Amino acid sequence: MTTTTDQTRTAPAAAGAIRLPGIVLGVGLGGFLDGILLHQLLQWHHMLTSTNHDRIGVKYYDPHTVSGLRMNTVWDGVFHTVCWLSVLLGLAILYSRVTHDRRAVWTSRALWGWILAGWGLFNLVEGLLDHQILGIHHVRGGPHQAWWDTAFLVLGALLLLVGHLLQRGDRAFGNGAGRTGGRA
Repeated sequence: MTTTTDQTRTAPAAAGAIRLPGIVLGVGLGGFLDGILLHQLLQWHHMLTSTNHDRIGVKYYDPHTVSGLRMNTVWDGVFHTVCWLSVLLGLAILYSRVTHDRRAVWTSRALWGWILAGWGLFNLVEGLLDHQILGIHHVRGGPHQAWWDTAFLVLGALLLLVGHLLQRGDRAFGNGAGRTGGRA
């Protein structure tokens, strides 16, 4: 049985230690969900489907042609590779920082809150950069694309907020007294 002294020594340190890996995991997992759902299953867009109207002059690869779809698929693959590397990095950081009570970390609201916050951060950065600033693709192109892009940003903000609130409410890894201020 774990004593209160052991819990005070490991849990508060884990609270700060899981912030960065949780966010990095959330970015990677959020990217995977975006790529699998929006790029592959629904086929609403690929990485370069709006470059005929982009703001940086990237060559247009029409996704309705074989050669255009091939190039978009390559760039979707680059995107998925970055997502995969983010998940691996998040797991590596988490493994290196959490040396005790690993099961408690995986079941903690703190870790899952930070993962949700990371997913929200992914949506906000990707939505602002790719949809708004660069204009290389949109959530769903067409007459209502501004609404789809706005909904994507709102979802990102909500995920960030809910994730932050979820991790704050974790009693096992909470922000209570005795916190040792683990790593960011």
